[in-house]
Amino acid sequence: MTEIGFYHLTRTGPDQALPQLLGRTLAAGQRAVVLCGSDERVAALDASLWLGADPDWLPHGTAAMGDAPLQPIWLTTRDEAPNGARFLFLVDGATSARLDAFDRVFDLFDGRDESAVAAARLRWKAAKEAGHTLAYWQQTPRGWEKKA
Repeated sequence: MTEIGFYHLTRTGPDQALPQLLGRTLAAGQRAVVLCGSDERVAALDASLWLGADPDWLPHGTAAMGDAPLQPIWLTTRDEAPNGARFLFLVDGATSARLDAFDRVFDLFDGRDESAVAAARLRWKAAKEAGHTLAYWQQTPRGWEKKA
């Protein structure tokens, strides 16, 4: 089964949290898909990743750029992995019907939004019932702490 980590954002939004997690993904020799809730979010993350300073460079692409198989990180609104990614990042409450196609899933949700927290609880319950391995991480002043 897939290892799914739920990442409770309490100090930053996904634009600030994703670069660090994606940088670690690339450092581990993995590829990633970031499944977003809208085309506007894909465009915003695209710009954010190009301009980010830590890590200083995250090679990535979108459907507008093309060449998906060449992209280590693929930003999309479609439930796909055209770059052969084994790691999936879910933002904006996005869900995937293909969780089993990935080794690891990172479900980032905004802890300052009660509806996002409630939706994450429902996704946790569904993933648990499906038999996935789950972990719960919370953002703290010292970084990510594993709570469950």
